[in-house]
Amino acid sequence: MRPAQKSAHFVLYTRPNQLPNARLGVVVAKRFAPRAVTRNTIKRVTRELFRVTGLPPIDCVVRLSRAVNSKDGPATSAKLKAELRQELTKLFASQKKAKAAKAETK
Repeated sequence: MRPAQKSAHFVLYTRPNQLPNARLGVVVAKRFAPRAVTRNTIKRVTRELFRVTGLPPIDCVVRLSRAVNSKDGPATSAKLKAELRQELTKLFASQKKAKAAKAETK
């Protein structure tokens, strides 16, 4: 898989699949999110936005590529969740638009 889209904290890898639905994989390394609460929050927000977006039949892997916080600050906050939602919404929307553009050219 090649990176399809990058944001400040995430890299999105995609490829088409032969199934009727899209599939998601989430990779959140401990070195970028040292607390389990933070890692679980990232995974939860990612899965929620993936379900809501309604992507075409593609395989998506979302990988955290930069640190989102450190151990000395709070594990999670409303501000962090809002930033994650904003970034991930843009990533998934870009794939929805890309698929629509490909469908129009055929």
